[in-house]
Amino acid sequence: MRIGIYNNETAESQRVTKVLKTEMKRAGLTYVEKNPEVVITIGGDGTLLSAFHHYQKDLNNIRFVGIHTGHLGFYTDWRSFEIDDLVDSLVKDSGQAVSYPLLDMKATYSDGQIENYIALNESTIRNVTRTMVCDVFINNHLFENFRGDGLCISTPTGSTAYNKSVGGAIVDPNSVGFQLAEMASLNNRVFRTLGSPIIFGADAELILRLRDENGHVLTCDRDQWMLKSEKERYLTELSYRVSKQRIYFAQYRHNNFWNRVKDSFIGGVH
Repeated sequence: MRIGIYNNETAESQRVTKVLKTEMKRAGLTYVEKNPEVVITIGGDGTLLSAFHHYQKDLNNIRFVGIHTGHLGFYTDWRSFEIDDLVDSLVKDSGQAVSYPLLDMKATYSDGQIENYIALNESTIRNVTRTMVCDVFINNHLFENFRGDGLCISTPTGSTAYNKSVGGAIVDPNSVGFQLAEMASLNNRVFRTLGSPIIFGADAELILRLRDENGHVLTCDRDQWMLKSEKERYLTELSYRVSKQRIYFAQYRHNNFWNRVKDSFIGGVH
C-alpha cells in the first residue's frame, strides 16, 4: 500500500510528520510522494481541505486519514499521540472505507465560458459592494428572487462549517444531497425570500442567475475569487448539484458524528 503525507507548516505538524515517517518505515509501510492509495493529513480540517483539492483529480483511488494537531476537527479522527495505533491500523488495512457526497459547481460567464469546481464543504456567492440580487431556480423552475448579502451552498459534511454560522441546518453526513442557506436576506413588504435553509435531495439542481455584473465574491471551500467585470465578460449564472464523485476516508474505527457535534458546539450535558 502506497501512503502519502500532507501536512501544514506548524512546528507540531512537522514533528508529527517525522515521527509518522519513522514509524511507518519501521513497520515496513511505503511512503510515496506521487500516486498514493492512502493520504494521511496532519494538521486540522483546513489541512484536509487543502489535501482534498490537491488530489481531487484522483479521488476515486485515494482514501484519506486525518491526524489533528490542534483542536478536534470533523475530518480528523486521530490525535498526534496515537501514531502507534494508526500505524498498526495501516498495517492491518483491508480496504475499509466510508464515503461522503461532494458538491459540483458550474460557473457560467457572459462570454459563454464555463468553469467547473468541486467542494467538500461549501461554495458561497456574495456581493461586497451592494445588495446581491439573483433569481433562484430549483430544477429549472423559478423559486424566489433573492436580495441580501449572499448565499451559502453546502454539503452534508460541510453543514457544521460556515453553513452553521449563517443559520443553516446540521445534516447527517450519511445523507446524499446539499443545502442552501441565506446570508442576511432582505425581507420586508416589498422583497420576500423563504428565510429558511433548504435541503435538496440527490437529484436536485440549484441555479442562481445574478442580476448585477460587479462586486461578486465567489468561494469554493478555501479558494476565493473577487469577480471583476471586464469587457464582454462577467459572471451570470451558478449551478449546483450533487457530484458524481465522492470523498473516501479509511475507516479504522468508528467516530460518532453526533458526539462530535455535541463536543464541538454544546459541551458537557448534565
